[in-house]
Amino acid sequence: MITINHALRNRTLTITDKEREYYKRQLVYPQSALILKQILNRTICADIMNVIDWLPTGFVDLLIIDPPYNLNKNFNGIRFSKTDDETYLEYLRSWFPKIVTTLKPNGSIYICGDWKSTFCLYQIMKEHTVVRNRITWQREKGRGAKTNWKNATEDIWFGTMCNDYYFDVDAVKQKRKVIAPYRENGQPKDWEETEDGNFRLTCPGNFWDDISIPYWSMPENTNHPTQKPEKLIAKLILASCPKNGIVFDPFLGSGTTSVVAKKLGRQYIGIEKNEEYCFWTEKRLAIAETNKTIQGYSNGVFWERNTSNLQLKEQIKEQKNIATKKRKTSKNIFYNIATKKIV
Repeated sequence: MITINHALRNRTLTITDKEREYYKRQLVYPQSALILKQILNRTICADIMNVIDWLPTGFVDLLIIDPPYNLNKNFNGIRFSKTDDETYLEYLRSWFPKIVTTLKPNGSIYICGDWKSTFCLYQIMKEHTVVRNRITWQREKGRGAKTNWKNATEDIWFGTMCNDYYFDVDAVKQKRKVIAPYRENGQPKDWEETEDGNFRLTCPGNFWDDISIPYWSMPENTNHPTQKPEKLIAKLILASCPKNGIVFDPFLGSGTTSVVAKKLGRQYIGIEKNEEYCFWTEKRLAIAETNKTIQGYSNGVFWERNTSNLQLKEQIKEQKNIATKKRKTSKNIFYNIATKKIV
């Protein structure tokens, strides 16, 4: 396998043959029924169609599914061919009903697709879940067209298995600049004044225009043709999976779902049939041991695009506050010890 050397500023993930040998030993290559403790926080290298009947049932808090869209795509040598809606729907029906059995009774599910396949996704969700919403992600990328509108959005359907499900809206609020601040009795109403401007924490809607697709200068970027941004997956996980809950992605790709789950303190399981993508996943998971940053998410809130300088200021302030608290705690401990010695 040839290792690609990128330009200095290109931060796209690379991997060596030696790393492939190492990460191969980390993967799970199933041969029979899977036990939860054997696959928890692991990457399973297999075709979901071959192992779907070996999965445990009722153990997942959140399913994130990013299946091949109904498009002609080459996934590192594994090709998916575009077909008609009826055939694509039958493809979904061949595995979706079995996948949802892995969910807990109060579990949630998100499934991704483009406008051409969204009808089929809604249909399969309606057949097996309570459909809650459709998120539209404006990804600001797509080929231009002289005789049509540029395709620059994707859909993410949200469903649950019952009406008693987990959803933490406070965990996914977005920090936005206030354009026309409103005051009540002279005081800011639902916003705060800072030296960097006026900001409000807003509840998230179902139209997301604050997320860029991964590109060459971002450390999360890989050569996967349809990689989802970490920020997008972070929103799904924080909203719909409790701390230490289990996130399952049966079409793991380059590993974004597992990586983000690890960064956010959730447990994870991912299945991917392309071994090279599994290697990328393991390297990204290793990096996440020490680097838990998610671009566009800091200090517990999501930020608008083009606010990296403001985010950095906030992070520096937070670090200073933490350092100050530690110093005060140390002084108090020293004072208490000294007082006891004097007494």
